[in-house]
Amino acid sequence: MRILCVIIGCTFFLAADKKQALPRKIIDVHFHARLLIDYPNPPPPNPRTGKVPEWKSDKEMIDIMLATLIDNNVVKVIASGSVTTVAKYQMADSDRVIPGFDYPYQGNNSLPDTSTFVRYIKEKKISVFGELALQYEGKTLADPEFEPYLAICERLSIPVALHTGLAPPNTPYKFPKFRTHLGNPQLIEEVLVKHPKLKIQLMHMGFPWLQETKAIMHIYPQVYADIGILDWNRPVAEFYSYLKSFVESGFGKRIMFGSDQMAWPDAIPLAIHNVENAPFLTEEQKQDIFYNNAARFYNIK
Repeated sequence: MRILCVIIGCTFFLAADKKQALPRKIIDVHFHARLLIDYPNPPPPNPRTGKVPEWKSDKEMIDIMLATLIDNNVVKVIASGSVTTVAKYQMADSDRVIPGFDYPYQGNNSLPDTSTFVRYIKEKKISVFGELALQYEGKTLADPEFEPYLAICERLSIPVALHTGLAPPNTPYKFPKFRTHLGNPQLIEEVLVKHPKLKIQLMHMGFPWLQETKAIMHIYPQVYADIGILDWNRPVAEFYSYLKSFVESGFGKRIMFGSDQMAWPDAIPLAIHNVENAPFLTEEQKQDIFYNNAARFYNIK
């Protein structure tokens, strides 16, 4: 009997360890669908790890990116890009890829007219309006040209993913209209007042506009934030300090995981690692950030 109990006990603990070892499901709400044409040849190294991407063709790039998602149990991605590029990623993995719409896309300043925009939504070619990197063009979400699109998004329950915060060093010398103050999330307040049912994702969690971002999220519960690029490209201590401040302020249910993956697939596991190892996060808070909050925001079942 004693031997039997030992065997049963060992089996129980092995099963428990196996269950604990299962990778958690992750939703990446800040993923860029890109092709070779979007980068120089050879592509630049990852600014944090120094690793140069290995892809040599569009197919290799898509395959490597999707394999990285699978290897890290990223079950869904909000993939932003041009309609045609995102469609190629969807064709490769339709269950995993949710289509977003970049504007401006790689310097292309054209938006589809509103009738085409609605058609893309109904055809499920656009499920998210963004990433909207308006700051690069010296614009904000409150500019009148975007009002018809925001009205459509509110009516059709399409979330808006807005670039906030900063950009790489020397950005104004490549994008002359870029200004740092245009990344302040408080600039969207009139949009939120006018469109109370419009869901907005603050990309990069408004960094470094800490108090301003908190103010918007406190007043407007339809606003969530993602931690894209902060979770792998900023100093870890700084990222932890910023994230901890939001968690301590009670926003743990509205913070979403994002990698802001561009050319570098190794950014994704690095971002996941840094969140997993945040010493101040509980297991429940990690699961909220990695999956639950995004599932709620994007109605992912």
